[in-house]
Amino acid sequence: MKPRISVLTLGVDDLERAVAFYRDGLGLPTEGIVGKEFEHGAVAFFDLQSQLKLAVWARGDLAHDAGLPTATSSPGNVTIGHNVGGRDEVDAVMDEARKAGAQILKPAKDTFWGGYAGYFQDPDGHVWEIVWNPAFAP
Repeated sequence: MKPRISVLTLGVDDLERAVAFYRDGLGLPTEGIVGKEFEHGAVAFFDLQSQLKLAVWARGDLAHDAGLPTATSSPGNVTIGHNVGGRDEVDAVMDEARKAGAQILKPAKDTFWGGYAGYFQDPDGHVWEIVWNPAFAP
């Protein structure tokens, strides 16, 4: 297996709400919901960076496709890290997320390892860390 990830798919409770949060609230580019003509096929893709997409797919449809029982959200198991170029950008993204309807779990502050970070939860419970790490600055 080559060391790359091309799509990060989040199971969501309400596909329309998730699209509104990521497209309208956070400004991520998307063509909107596609695949409505297929049973269990409605999904939306967002461009993140070269060769990387974020997908949101109804939780039950994702479970069906994977052959698993539908699960509830478990926000403590995974976080999605979004690295930015500085402290001000962390604050700006956290504010943008809050205005879009995210729940701020941990306001941005200096970290013990020398960076600056905060956490928010999207409307489906997925946890995002917005972080400035001097070692990983984009």
